[in-house]
Amino acid sequence: MGGKQDEDEAFGKPVQYDPSFRGPIKNRSCTDVICCILFLLFILGYIVVGIVAWMYGDPRQVLYPRNSTGAYCGIGENKDKPYLLYFNIFSCILATNIITVAENGLQCPTPQVCVSSCPETSWTVAENQFWQTVGEVFYTKNRNFCLPGVPQDMQVFKSLQQELCPSFLLPSTPALGRCFPWSNVTPPELPGITGNISQGISGLIDSLNARDISVKIFEDFAQSWYWILVALGVALVLSLLFILLLRLVAGPLVLVLILGVLGVLAYGIYYCWEEYRVLRDKGASISQLGFTTNISAYQSVKETWLVALIVLAVLEGILLLMLLFLRQRIRIAIALLTEASKAVGHMMSTMFYPLVTFVLLLICIAYWAVTALYLATSGQPQYVLWAPNASSPNCEKVGVNTSCDPMAQTMNSSCPGLMCVFQGYLSTGPAQRSLFNLQIYAVVGLFWTLNWVLALGQCVLAGAFASFYWALHKPRDIPTFPLSSAFVRTLRYHTGSLAFGALILTLVQIARVILEYIDHKLRGVQNPIARCIMCCFKCCLWCLEKFIKFLNRNAYIMIAIYGKNFCVSAKNAFMLLMRNIVRVVVLDKVTDLLLFFGKLLVVGGVGVLSFFFFSGRIQGLSKAFENPHLNYYWLPIMTSIVGAYVIASGFFSVFGMCVDTLFLCFLEDLERNDGSVDRPYYMSKALLKILGKKNEVPQANKKRKK
Repeated sequence: MGGKQDEDEAFGKPVQYDPSFRGPIKNRSCTDVICCILFLLFILGYIVVGIVAWMYGDPRQVLYPRNSTGAYCGIGENKDKPYLLYFNIFSCILATNIITVAENGLQCPTPQVCVSSCPETSWTVAENQFWQTVGEVFYTKNRNFCLPGVPQDMQVFKSLQQELCPSFLLPSTPALGRCFPWSNVTPPELPGITGNISQGISGLIDSLNARDISVKIFEDFAQSWYWILVALGVALVLSLLFILLLRLVAGPLVLVLILGVLGVLAYGIYYCWEEYRVLRDKGASISQLGFTTNISAYQSVKETWLVALIVLAVLEGILLLMLLFLRQRIRIAIALLTEASKAVGHMMSTMFYPLVTFVLLLICIAYWAVTALYLATSGQPQYVLWAPNASSPNCEKVGVNTSCDPMAQTMNSSCPGLMCVFQGYLSTGPAQRSLFNLQIYAVVGLFWTLNWVLALGQCVLAGAFASFYWALHKPRDIPTFPLSSAFVRTLRYHTGSLAFGALILTLVQIARVILEYIDHKLRGVQNPIARCIMCCFKCCLWCLEKFIKFLNRNAYIMIAIYGKNFCVSAKNAFMLLMRNIVRVVVLDKVTDLLLFFGKLLVVGGVGVLSFFFFSGRIQGLSKAFENPHLNYYWLPIMTSIVGAYVIASGFFSVFGMCVDTLFLCFLEDLERNDGSVDRPYYMSKALLKILGKKNEVPQANKKRKK
């Protein structure tokens, strides 16, 4: 007796009866105030980081190309000139590889000018044009490709000598805001580099071919966006129908799923036995094969199929034993699933609350992305003097590679081709010196705010569904606006508790990110032992993250009901679950199986319909329902599948939160009440029938009236 009692009290004492308890407590106070203040101060600092990034950053450095004078193409004075033309693009193609050029912002040691359109035909300055004027050769022939401010009466020879105008033009196409020559163009005769031009053009175009693909992708989305919305609408309807199906036939549906799993395992056992029987007499053994990295070679070994047969048989036996000995708890899980579908049906607004969570998550991600972009472009551009032949006698005294101002007037110099070119972005300055720390702060802010938004959604839904369970007469006693009341209550009193739980999860996630980064950097130099240790650390952190998510989820449910701080709520939830560990495992697995089947039904149905429609395999449709002509028909199919998965996950996450909330309430109901006149159960009649209990609610009501 004493040992049994000590064992029960190892996970805390059962909840005591409280006659004043009628569901989520309304008279509550603020919890985890210190963490709330810390979170608000952190958000304030996050806003300051965004302001600093906005003050020092300039995303135009990424979005728009710069010409040789430092002006942007496509905005400001160059609004009508969105493309950048390189006078001699081969000076950067032949000097280094395309990867280096891309890392330097596609800047080359050659004059660059903003143009309204890229050249369409090949052209080279003829010998008889050297002594003509720039106006005659360029401007009157609609070749407006010289640097701004070049006088029309200047001789072409001098303009070419000072690199004020291009000596040749190639038919080009705009890509990433820059004019790149076609790969099949016939190159002009340029001394010393003619043989390498074609190779340089091909490599450049191959590296930037994504521009063409992006245009086709945009065209496909423009042609099929309304059909994608139709597919997402089908996903929404299928999700609602599945939840309605759970309300009507939850028991048979769970039974079909369990029998389906048993059938799949039985077929696997049969297949493994057939393969083992065939290889038993004439197949090779594991001793003959030895160790090999060719995994497919093990398919011809009889021991492989024997091991698979034993594993599947063990799983089949465990599942059958669970059905035999845990059938009562499976019935409870089915009844709770039915009750959850009823709760969702009475509060349909909860099904659309994931839209609020999605918008808040989108705001958090967008703010971080903009802040990171501004921080990454916070350096000031640096320009230096450059000359094609810096070692010539006339250029040694000029000071090549010294700083210069690209907006200043062109200097008269004896060094041919001397110009002020872009070199890079300065890393000095108050924002640049702390750039790494600011980026780390922004990443922590991203994780913390995302986890807080998810915690807010869980706590709000838990408060709404708890008010449903603890209503003695449903739906009469359910509050008028349970979701909005839970939302206001959570924000007003429990911001600190949500921030506390989100912070714990954030620290674990940051640790995982750091570990992944270290593993990526040291992957080439690690020995097998180090890789094994790293894998163990990663596995442990993954398990820790999953456990913290599970603990936080149940803690938020207790916070929504009782309004206590995070630590007390997490402790009470954990103790309550440990006192009913078998029921927890059964309900968790049954729920996971149902939600997996629901997602498979929604995503698979939308995917199949999208495939047959967008690939044109559905014949006989009217003209209004014909599939659009697409470049890549798989693109809207994948978009529809991903969108259907997001919609199904949003709906079923609400349903899963409802099941978890009702389950904790059910466990407390069993401990708090006994079904007597003074302590009636709040659970449904189906649960009372399964448990073999009676509830004297009418007598209790009479006593209350007296």
